Amino acid sequence: MLVLHKVLNLAKRMECAVFRRFSFLPGFIQNLNAKANPKRRNTAHSIRFARSFAPLCFVISFSFSPHAVLSGETLFEDQFKTRLGKGWSWVRENPKTWRVTEQGLEVRIEPGNMWGPQNDAKNLLVRSLPAAAGMAIDISVRVENKPTHQYEQVDLVWYYDDSHMVKLGQELVDGKLSVVMGREEKDKTRTISITPLDSQVVFLRIIAKENHVRGQFRTPQNADWREAGECDMPVPSGSAQARACLQFYQGHDKEEHWAKVTDFRISEVK
Repeated sequence: MLVLHKVLNLAKRMECAVFRRFSFLPGFIQNLNAKANPKRRNTAHSIRFARSFAPLCFVISFSFSPHAVLSGETLFEDQFKTRLGKGWSWVRENPKTWRVTEQGLEVRIEPGNMWGPQNDAKNLLVRSLPAAAGMAIDISVRVENKPTHQYEQVDLVWYYDDSHMVKLGQELVDGKLSVVMGREEKDKTRTISITPLDSQVVFLRIIAKENHVRGQFRTPQNADWREAGECDMPVPSGSAQARACLQFYQGHDKEEHWAKVTDFRISEVK
């Protein structure tokens, strides 16, 4: 009962998002009221009654949704406040174009590219992942940027090396701010999805299990994760191990754009 009470409290806090999902309830309840008492047609009463169902609707919808992912134990977390956490390392570091402040990690987006064979972007930030066999991993991060240059981007990446990866990021594509998911194997690229984005701040999420990678995203205004796409892992030959990676590239050499990164987390998926 205590666990159920906690779940219902959590659902109540998420009532706004849930109520949008079950927006049919007020009309449905009002119809029931009208049939039971034709003289009483009180929409406000129906809405209050429907809201009382929001926690239960949340539990039911989350439990039966084919896209529901429950994160379990947090294995690593970094807010990037004042310093980098232990275990991070840089690929092609430019120490003049990154900094850590009370606001988080800030990285200037420089020219360069990781999409295809060019592989010369600066300041790739990487760290190893838990090695437990069969463990499903949830990697998430909050990024913020206001790109103005074509293909300027900030990415969360399932990364083996410069030629093998799956990226999910905020990117400017043909003048439109977007979330882009792509797969690269032996420098051969495939765009999985391009989804319009209406926020300069976005939470990115990669879920990986066995040989499968799935991408999701959400904005601060929405509690629900949206699907970006999925693919198999581009595992290279040899002994390369997947790592979590943050990438910043395709910036303009005449314009200073500093992307901000916070809320990095690696969790086990239940």
